[in-house]
Amino acid sequence: MDLLEYQAKELFRQICIPVLPSQKIDHPREIKSLEIPYPVVLKSQVPTGGRGRAGGIKFVENTIDAIAAAQTIFRLPIMGEYPEVLLAEARYNVQQELYLAVALDYTLRRPVLLGSPQGGMDLDLVMKHLQQVIVEQEFSSFYARRLAMKMGLQGNLIQSVSAIIEKMFDLFLEKDLDLVEINPLGISPSGELMALDGKITVNDAALSRHPDLLVLAEKVNVHSNANKGKSNAFWELDGNVGVICNGSGLAMATLDLLYQAGGKPFGCINLGENRLPESESCPLSNLLQKSLEITCNQTGIKVLLINIMDGLSSCEEIADVIVSFTQNDAGGYPHFVVRLVGSNLEAAKERLAAVGITVLEQLDAAVAKAVTLAKPTGKRSSSN
Repeated sequence: MDLLEYQAKELFRQICIPVLPSQKIDHPREIKSLEIPYPVVLKSQVPTGGRGRAGGIKFVENTIDAIAAAQTIFRLPIMGEYPEVLLAEARYNVQQELYLAVALDYTLRRPVLLGSPQGGMDLDLVMKHLQQVIVEQEFSSFYARRLAMKMGLQGNLIQSVSAIIEKMFDLFLEKDLDLVEINPLGISPSGELMALDGKITVNDAALSRHPDLLVLAEKVNVHSNANKGKSNAFWELDGNVGVICNGSGLAMATLDLLYQAGGKPFGCINLGENRLPESESCPLSNLLQKSLEITCNQTGIKVLLINIMDGLSSCEEIADVIVSFTQNDAGGYPHFVVRLVGSNLEAAKERLAAVGITVLEQLDAAVAKAVTLAKPTGKRSSSN
């Protein structure tokens, strides 16, 4: 289960990871009693990514604009989720943005430190420069410094960023978490660090050991229950292109490009949000297998666009799942268009090429091919 941003930042504040002055907003009228000086940022609080691209983050200079922006954001669904809460936050002068994360690798059964000198909304850029350090023994500051140096940081930044990584790992371990992510970690012109956005994924099986997290989880469930009846059903779109992605921001970007190219999505499975029925925390390859079974049983899907960027799983593992599925599915399946970013990409290309599936590295090229294959001339078949 993913905590909301304001909840993640409450935990960051408790362990002295720097966060900006902020205020939770439950209704637009509360803007009038805002205690943070303008200019401020208003952020939709939904358990999904892609908020900036969807219009769920707005910068405002005064009370009148803030009230109007808050009203707009409260009425704006993001990946089918309506916010019950907004976060008002002070603006920050950023010179550079980093990506940091501590994640549990279910394949290795070890924690992994992830970092990129390029953080923010451009996930392609984040993944292109992503570095990782596997915590193979008892954690020490050595692992944090190693990641900072692999990221190419220099001077005082090595020490200051390492200190943030250590605090993230302490939180990860103390609360039995699956993921602690800061994206971006902002660096001001003076070298000050600030966690500008945060994501925490709680291991549901560990909630009983952490009453404080259980309280936060109940709040998230209240927000989710309030959305029932308002959010879109999983397969409600009228197109013929199925989409599988691992992350809300990536899903939002893929759907945006698909619409812009003249395509019509049938639906989207987001592996990163664990939205599959009865899915618990498990390797990405397992989630992908379940997703393929779900999507390929939908008769309205003519093309399946798979867009996966992952710093933990190998592209080769993802390819193996797809190849195995195509070989075992005797009933026929849609045209596959695959875009992968990660390690062992060349080996993945070879394996998929053996079953007639081409891997495209550029998202716009993958979307263009999916739109072409989805046109009326193509047929749903057992070959690509």
